[in-house]
Amino acid sequence: MGVKAALPSYELGFYALVVTCAVVYSGSGIFEASRDSMNRKAFRDGIKPGWHYFGRKMDVADFEWVMWFTSFRNVIIFALSGHVLFGKICSMTLPQHRAVMYMLYGISAVLGSMGLVYLMIILSHCLVLYSVALAKQKWLCYVAGLCCLASFKVEPFSSWQSGFVTGAFDLQDVLFYGGSCFTIMRCMSFALESSEREEGIYSIFDLLKYNFYLPFFFFGPVMTFDQFHAQVSTTELRRREDEMKSIRVQALLHVGAILAVDIFFHFFYILTLPSDLKFMNRLSDWSLAGLAYSNLVYDWVKAAVMFGVTNTIARLDHLDPPQPPKCITMLYVFAETHFDRGINDWLCKYVYDHIGENHDNVIKELVASVATFAVTTLWLGPCEIVYIWSVINCFGLNFELWVQKFFQQRLFAKLEAKLPEGMSRRIRAAFGAVNFWAIVLYNIPALNSLDFALLVTKRLLLTGFPVSTLSIWFITYCGVQLIKERERILALEEEKIDKAKVE
Repeated sequence: MGVKAALPSYELGFYALVVTCAVVYSGSGIFEASRDSMNRKAFRDGIKPGWHYFGRKMDVADFEWVMWFTSFRNVIIFALSGHVLFGKICSMTLPQHRAVMYMLYGISAVLGSMGLVYLMIILSHCLVLYSVALAKQKWLCYVAGLCCLASFKVEPFSSWQSGFVTGAFDLQDVLFYGGSCFTIMRCMSFALESSEREEGIYSIFDLLKYNFYLPFFFFGPVMTFDQFHAQVSTTELRRREDEMKSIRVQALLHVGAILAVDIFFHFFYILTLPSDLKFMNRLSDWSLAGLAYSNLVYDWVKAAVMFGVTNTIARLDHLDPPQPPKCITMLYVFAETHFDRGINDWLCKYVYDHIGENHDNVIKELVASVATFAVTTLWLGPCEIVYIWSVINCFGLNFELWVQKFFQQRLFAKLEAKLPEGMSRRIRAAFGAVNFWAIVLYNIPALNSLDFALLVTKRLLLTGFPVSTLSIWFITYCGVQLIKERERILALEEEKIDKAKVE
């Protein structure tokens, strides 16, 4: 109930006003803290000279983002621009062989950027998992794939393999582990899809074409083999109406997001501020809550830009890649929380849905979620902070199901049925507001630090109770109501489309 329930426009307007004022107030606190801490000795490593004419320095705590748009920018532009040009020529002249051309270009780019030894390491893992796929045994594919993944994430095997790659340059480690781990996930997808194929097995060239598609090789997202193979094998390349316009709009949005982040980092030091807990203790509860929320939003923006750029290129190649992650601002359900939709789709298809089936059984759901987070832990790299992140998020996902099952009992179902739909929506939004902050607090340890997460939790739930706790909960409730209103509008639009199709 309450999904399509409408609320009065004045009530929604009040919610929007409350959220806007809260964001402005919290943002002003973060801005003042950033301005006052610009020259602090503790922040020297995280804040570097920036826009001198505005008198602002820049937050450079995220080395990966900085490297993408400084020393590695030209390499990315050159390699991806070459792929776009090469792909366009292939699509026009040899559409039936374009997958082979993409593979050759990808192998050349990997060879040129990382060297022959790295290419041989990747090919050896591809050969191992292809050989395992010949047995057409799923359990063997899982074991071999996870062992290969562990060889890049667990010592001493990780250092042993990375030691073969000579030379040193910015982002070498990122490219090494990114390309290696994405390769293993793709090879596992290939092996699992091959084991389900009734007529024989896919060829080794199908695996190489799939793995060495350059836009996805180093940074993802992971596109399951069945989808990639079906799309790249199409010889009739036709675009949908206004597809090129959509691609251009998406490209401009990504450029705008990059500029927005650059501007944001000159005025709000959301990544560097949490590194000094003594300074954090001086901030208000509102500013701390805003910092925690901003860290999640930034990580979503970074993922959206990274996957958005590669997805735009893939769409130019007539592919339909996994969509960018759903914005954290639009989330209040653990089941929809992910920063990499490609990995999420992979995990759901081969682990979560495979074990949990229809997700109605609490025990199966628990086993499925534990198995999913175990694989995710290996994918991220086993360490203390990843263990903590996995355990609390696994608990959050299952607790969400337990609460849902509890309130689906006949007694509560009857009580809710007697309520007006608008009231049902308000009650659900109140629970959703609590869930929203659980998602924020459970993900902050991995995105920033465990100490910062504990500080925010303590201030919001203990020392800030009841004023800060209840006021922030109410503001979040207002935000969840706005999210629900958007979901209601989308649901009505989908209903109209379905009716039109039937007619």
